[in-house]
Amino acid sequence: MYRTLFDKEEDMLHFLANITTSDWNEEQDAGRSLQEGTELLVKRFPEHEANIRAFYGRWNEMLGDAFDDTVAILKKLKESGKYKIYALTNWSAETFPVALERFEFLRWFDGIVVSGTEKMRKPAPEFYHLLLTRYHVKADEALFIDDNLRNVLAAEQVGIKSIHYQSAEQLAQELSSLNIF
Repeated sequence: MYRTLFDKEEDMLHFLANITTSDWNEEQDAGRSLQEGTELLVKRFPEHEANIRAFYGRWNEMLGDAFDDTVAILKKLKESGKYKIYALTNWSAETFPVALERFEFLRWFDGIVVSGTEKMRKPAPEFYHLLLTRYHVKADEALFIDDNLRNVLAAEQVGIKSIHYQSAEQLAQELSSLNIF
């Protein structure tokens, strides 16, 4: 979406890396309202107000596409009927409904714990414990998959076997080596 707002790629990359940073976005994922997060940034960088407001104001355009090959793995796991599948996601309580409406596969989970709703996020150990407690899952019987190594290491500290997702092919191989596929 930002490619339509910036004339130069380097200006867009600078804005995304230095203004609407991942640290800033993670605060909304942890429960800060989109309005509060936006206003804080606009106050700090008033010269970028329009582009800052576009971040959440045009969120439906910001949301990327699903990785079909990874969704196929989720579908295979779900259709096997062997496993309960839960999502532990760092997502704003205000933007998650947009994703839920857009991506049918999000409705395949047996339960979803959303960071923005719970006011905590990965990699906080309490967030993992919340899912385990809520859905009566034993850590030593669970498998956690995440594309962020920080979150994978945190899950392992809680006692959950984990896979650091890097590609659908790699994930399928690791699931096969664990006799899950």
